[in-house]
This record gives sequence, structure tokens and C-alpha cells, in this order.
Amino acid sequence: MSATTTTRYSGPVAIIDIAGRVSLSDGLGVMRDAIKQEINSGYKFILLNLAGVSYIDSAGLGEMASAYITLNHIGGRVKLVYAQQKVLGMLHLTRLNTLLTTYTSEDEALASFAR
Repeated sequence: MSATTTTRYSGPVAIIDIAGRVSLSDGLGVMRDAIKQEINSGYKFILLNLAGVSYIDSAGLGEMASAYITLNHIGGRVKLVYAQQKVLGMLHLTRLNTLLTTYTSEDEALASFAR
């Protein structure tokens, strides 16, 4: 199943719910476009909800790293919530876990943007 996104808002944070496969051949553009749309709309704080992501490859991780760099340059942040074990493993393997903070609770993730 190709990725789909829906976006919700909590104050200054855009929460992008992603579901499906995020890979070079499947769903990468959907995630990229959703992130870009929120940045272009003025949101500097983005929370990626990965609860529905069944698979992610290096291209998907690269897109998250690109969002981190873009938002960092404009004083913003991107964080992750509800990453599945496979995704956490990929983040650890690629050491992206040192850049992309992950949370197990949406409330905790949202509160971290205020710090």
C-alpha cells in the first residue's frame, strides 16, 4: 500500500499522520509533499506520526533527514512519534536517531516543542 498522509494541527505544530509504505518506489513523494506544504504554509514545527508506516527504506529516512536540515535552518524542528520497531531499527542503524528525536506518546512529543 502506497503511503497516505493527513495533517492535523496543535497550536504551532503540524502533525502529519503517515500510513503505508514509504520507499523510493512507493509513497516517498507523498510524505515529501506533505512536509513541504506545511513548511510553505509557515509551520516550523512538524511532528511525523509514523504509527501507520509499515515499511520505510533509506530514501524515506533521507527525506526525514532532509526535513530536519531544512527546518533546522529556519529555526524549526521535526520530531517523530509512534515509530514501529522496524523503523526504530533503521533509525538506529543509520544513526539518524541522533538527529530525529522519537517519542512513544503524542502528548509528550507535542510538549517537547515548547522546550
